[in-house]
Amino acid sequence: MEEPKDQNFEADFLDEEKPRRRKSRSGEPRTPRKASVSAKPEEPVSKEGETETPERAWYVVHCYSGYENKVRHNLEQRIETMGMKDKIFDVVIPTQEEIEVKDGKRRTVERHVFPGYVLVNMIMTEESWYVVRNTPGVTGFVGMDQPTPLRPEEVAQILKRMEAEAPRVKVTFKVGERVRIVDGPFNDFRGTVSEIDMERNKVRVMVNFFGRETPVELDFLQVEKA
Repeated sequence: MEEPKDQNFEADFLDEEKPRRRKSRSGEPRTPRKASVSAKPEEPVSKEGETETPERAWYVVHCYSGYENKVRHNLEQRIETMGMKDKIFDVVIPTQEEIEVKDGKRRTVERHVFPGYVLVNMIMTEESWYVVRNTPGVTGFVGMDQPTPLRPEEVAQILKRMEAEAPRVKVTFKVGERVRIVDGPFNDFRGTVSEIDMERNKVRVMVNFFGRETPVELDFLQVEKA
């Protein structure tokens, strides 16, 4: 499994390679096999031919969107009842807190960073693969042919987003849209968004004041869609 070089996690582990056509012994091209997100893992083999011990890593599991919490609950129960605590260590749903303004009221909501995906920290074996893959709601592991573990830098970036101290402000408006000011000296005035500054969490609104269009700079939380 996020993020590419620009830290776009989801695009990174969803990119798929095009299958290559191979020739059979008769010289005729074979039909390429379709990549699967649920293929069983192969046991790693060393150069000497001895089976190596799989390492603990984070894997991305795909599930039905909206069922992330249910999948985590089901998987945690299976880990407990099937005695897999020594192979499957943690199940995480990447989330981030957001503040939104609705009907003039602020509320904090928890948003899934990657809807439809759950992260599992585990040692990949046929047994642990089976436990995760056959959990109700799970549709497969992310990866071409074999489950692909996340790179350490991808894991660090995801955890960093989850541990952000200040909640993000959910912006529901865009440039050119009509908004209503819900806080401050221009409370209940209406205007048009002329500029949005995501770095400073500021929005500039053109308000009709004494017959003139006047720019007013406000915090995101001071306005809502009209």
